[in-house]
Amino acid sequence: MQWFILLATFLALLDILFVLYLIRKIKKISPGQEKIKEIAQAIQTGARAFLQREFRAMFLIVILVAFLLGLIQKTWQASLIFLFGAITSSFAGYIGMTISTLANQRCANKAQKSFSESFKVAIWGGEVMGFLVVGLGLLGVIIVWWLFKTPTLLINYAFGASFVALFMRVGGGIYTKSADVGADIVGKTELNIPEDDPRNPAVIADNVGDNVGDIAGMGADLFESYVSTIIAAMIIGVINFGLKGLILPLLIAASGILASLAGSFLMKIPSKLEQKEFIKQTEGVRRAMERGILGANLLMVLFSFLIVNFYFQDISLFWPILAGLLCGILIGKTTEYYTSEKRKPTLEIARAAKIGPSNVIMEGLTVGMKSTVLPVVAVGITIVLAYYFGGLYGIALASVGLLGVLGINLSTDCYGPIADNAAGISEMANLPHEARQRTEALDAVGNSTAATGKGFAIGAAALAALSWLATYSQQSNLKEINLLDPKLLAGFFVGAMLPFLFSALAMKGVSQGALEVVEEVRRQFKEKKLLEGKEKPDYKRAIDIVTKRALKEMSFPASLVVVVPILIGVILGKMSVAGTMIGALGSGFLLALLMANSGAAWDNAKKYIEAGNFGGKGSEAHKAAVVGDTLGDPFKDTAGPSLNILIKLIGVVSLLALPLFL
Repeated sequence: MQWFILLATFLALLDILFVLYLIRKIKKISPGQEKIKEIAQAIQTGARAFLQREFRAMFLIVILVAFLLGLIQKTWQASLIFLFGAITSSFAGYIGMTISTLANQRCANKAQKSFSESFKVAIWGGEVMGFLVVGLGLLGVIIVWWLFKTPTLLINYAFGASFVALFMRVGGGIYTKSADVGADIVGKTELNIPEDDPRNPAVIADNVGDNVGDIAGMGADLFESYVSTIIAAMIIGVINFGLKGLILPLLIAASGILASLAGSFLMKIPSKLEQKEFIKQTEGVRRAMERGILGANLLMVLFSFLIVNFYFQDISLFWPILAGLLCGILIGKTTEYYTSEKRKPTLEIARAAKIGPSNVIMEGLTVGMKSTVLPVVAVGITIVLAYYFGGLYGIALASVGLLGVLGINLSTDCYGPIADNAAGISEMANLPHEARQRTEALDAVGNSTAATGKGFAIGAAALAALSWLATYSQQSNLKEINLLDPKLLAGFFVGAMLPFLFSALAMKGVSQGALEVVEEVRRQFKEKKLLEGKEKPDYKRAIDIVTKRALKEMSFPASLVVVVPILIGVILGKMSVAGTMIGALGSGFLLALLMANSGAAWDNAKKYIEAGNFGGKGSEAHKAAVVGDTLGDPFKDTAGPSLNILIKLIGVVSLLALPLFL
């Protein structure tokens, strides 16, 4: 048995060595001319400043929670493991974000000479975040197990990761969309200047937001999902199958790392794309990514079959893993269909823009609501199949299967913000037209991968929350649930309400932040000769405004997720907490899908019009589409993604606070 754990440890370390190799390669690339360096330095400084201030804001809260965990569980080990989880998650997010800010400028610089070389830098930057998350996540779980040999203590590691992810997701989401919406309202709507025009004082804050929200925030989110699914499967596995059941999730996760590493070498584009037109370049990049992901998934299926057949010697447990993996693919493809600018749903939103903003909003909400159907069906079928073949352990293994090739999936997702920043730097640095066209082609693919990544993250969160629900039922001995129990129903309705209140608070934070940014941008345009280009905007002022607002607005929604399940349990008991978990999962999963897909569809409908359709930039249709996109930004990048953390964290908190409910 120990040899298998050593094998998983070796693969986790191999993964981290690969990340170090990528970091070294990125740093060796020239950052470009002085103008590129100046813009990139401003983005790097702003991103580091935000995360450092966020970590300072979290520090006392993390220490207090660690102390309370020690009291509740009556062991200092719980506090130590919680802190380890928080530090590991923070480290992964910080390093991934730091490297992304190095990759974006090098991507822009390489675009001046080569499309394929520019793509390499962007995907390497994404791989640093993707593979760092899975390598550190798996290694952290193994270290805690080696040191303490108590499965239930691992929940504290997941809680530490969840706690940090909550702050980074909510804080980063409020930051990025406050800057983005504020910059768009004044720049695009009022002054009709380009999106990344360097004269706009909020443009650097917007680029900073891509890194702190879509890279550090997304990385922390999926780090938490990854370790949660592994730990939940380990706990249920050891209860039902002993040490063999505990080790199986570690082996499946390790095999996923190996499959992802192999798949990453397939993501190459041919040199003949250098002289091709925009559409063929984007298709070439898209095919390269699909080839890598497909290869990784096929290897994951093969490895899982071999591990279950030869190690566990019970082939029935292979089917839950396969079901989870297929569920993740289906959710990603559904998201792609509903959000792609080439598909009917998004094109109908663009067409509605010819009538006006109200029709854009109605059509976008319709698309978001329809997009929930197939993911819900996929998750439902996965639950039934997983339980049929493996009981509660099968459900937990399905979650591990869905996140099996997270390394490569997250890499393609984090590629998006890097390509987006590179396109922005190209425009702000006034690089040659060919360089800007190349970065725009990379960015066009990044928009699709970002939307698909959000759908994947939501599906992962749903199955991770199901794993915690299964673990809670075993730990609390709730083998049967009476649907007419008033305490269960009370908890269910409170849980179903939480995602709506949480989303409202997150979006209110964006609204307040955007208002302050708009006032500041208007002030600078009024007091300085920015439009004429005779004076430089004060970027730091806008960054400081959104940083303070994000840190202020994230506290209350974050505390709700921790406090509410504990209060429900203390007042109404453990049955009511189960209802809260179910209610939050049901409404949170659907609401997250609606918001993420509506937001992405609005964004891509606007980009479709900007490409010259229905009147192009500056037309009435474009102005209507910008209104939809402005609403969609906090939908897809703040409230929607933050719900992933909510539905998972409620389960973790409920498990850790269980002694208070008994």
